[in-house]
Amino acid sequence: MKASVVTSLRPQYGLPALLAALKLPRATYYDRLKRDKKPDKYAKLKAFIRPLFHEKHEIYGYRRIYKETLKAGFKYAEETVWRVMRRMGLSVTLYSKHTSRYSSYKGTVGNVAKNVLKQHFNATLPLTVMHTDVTQVRLANGQWGYISAITDEASREVLAFSVSSSPNKEMIQETLNELKRHLLPGSRPILHSDQGWQYQIPSYVAQLKQMNIQQSMSRKGNCHDNAPIESFFNLLKRECLNRLTIGNIANLRDKVAEYSDWFNHERISLNKDGLTPVEYREMMVTEQMEVA
Repeated sequence: MKASVVTSLRPQYGLPALLAALKLPRATYYDRLKRDKKPDKYAKLKAFIRPLFHEKHEIYGYRRIYKETLKAGFKYAEETVWRVMRRMGLSVTLYSKHTSRYSSYKGTVGNVAKNVLKQHFNATLPLTVMHTDVTQVRLANGQWGYISAITDEASREVLAFSVSSSPNKEMIQETLNELKRHLLPGSRPILHSDQGWQYQIPSYVAQLKQMNIQQSMSRKGNCHDNAPIESFFNLLKRECLNRLTIGNIANLRDKVAEYSDWFNHERISLNKDGLTPVEYREMMVTEQMEVA
């Protein structure tokens, strides 16, 4: 910093006077000049990182950026990527807003299925264990918007979602209808939810049986029993919705669709060795076919 000040003022003042005023040793000043003339050995890495950071909506920290550099052929260590990003001033800023948590629990109004999973979230094969829930978002017009989603436990892929101005059974029906196209013939996956009224009513239970899905439910009031879908909703809000002004239901539906597509096809997962949910699913399907 001092060296750059001296250089900028040299046309107006003598070097000895500037060095004395800033208490900067002559040797230190010339050493800095020499260093500044050296080419930046991280120039190509920086040129790759900066647009990537913005392309990923400024939510990729150094660990995910590091995974992307490896894919691109760079050989730098993770710590080097962290140091370079820090010097570039690239840091993740996620937006958290306090929003009241939506609860659809109204007591026992129908069938309460047993908790099959019991917080054992260890599925590795896609489309064998899935999670569903409903969350709410305050819109700019003062109304609430509701999001129903189904995610895959193994890959974390968003398999289905529906957006509505009311958390009604039609929204849940629409979500299940979208799920149908993902189910494998002859499979009997588990679909885990909380004890919300929508998941207890006869029409929902009947549709699960028709789709050959085994129903599982969390214990009353225990959100940790359905942590995978809670985690997705948290990311959806912090990485997307809380950073925007969502005007109405149509706007909310568009943004959820955009984020879900990006989440499935582009957002890499560190616990999946840098694969996206879709890449993980395709890899596991390929492995299963080779074994068969």
